[in-house]
Amino acid sequence: MNERILRDGCEAVALSGDLSGPASSRTVEFWTAFAGRPTARAWYRAHNGSVVAACLEHRDLAEAENEAERFFMNVVLCRVLYTHALVAAPRISLGWLRPLGPFLGDPRLGVIGVFLQLSRILPDEYPLTAGARFYLGDERGFGRLLDYGMIAPRLQQLYEWSAHELEAPGLPDCVRDGGLTYAWPFEERDVWQPPRSFPVRMARRLVPPERSG
Repeated sequence: MNERILRDGCEAVALSGDLSGPASSRTVEFWTAFAGRPTARAWYRAHNGSVVAACLEHRDLAEAENEAERFFMNVVLCRVLYTHALVAAPRISLGWLRPLGPFLGDPRLGVIGVFLQLSRILPDEYPLTAGARFYLGDERGFGRLLDYGMIAPRLQQLYEWSAHELEAPGLPDCVRDGGLTYAWPFEERDVWQPPRSFPVRMARRLVPPERSG
């Protein structure tokens, strides 16, 4: 993913300068569009377009990773898609709280780091050695509320909208029946089931996903 972001971004910089010729991919075009009009939505489309393209093109490499690595790939992917939707599709991401979406998701503000922070549960060593459920036991507070209270009930809508926004028709194949399935077996979907948590239950009740029109 990092390589794809760097390559697409560098090509976009070159095309915005003296390099002539067409972009090598649609994701490069997203970056050149951001360079021409640097809005929050354009930045997310460029960044997430590169991330999703890399995920889909190299799914075989992801499937070769261990359980914990594959688990966190799914967590990171759904979170970056969700933060994009905060800006560009707040009705999907926040329901009746949608007026807050553009502020909470603005990549220029420090608030967005809260949504993407995983350092509290990831160790300093790589590769990860424990199973996914070990790290799940360490997730507390806002991370658990975000993943299970806000994102999980919206997964299907979120991935379908992102597929359209990023022109990535293969993205909906990464979610099924409320479970994340990118390099993850559907039969082990129990890790995506909500924990017995009062804050999670309240979030699901107070901010339910809106029906798609």
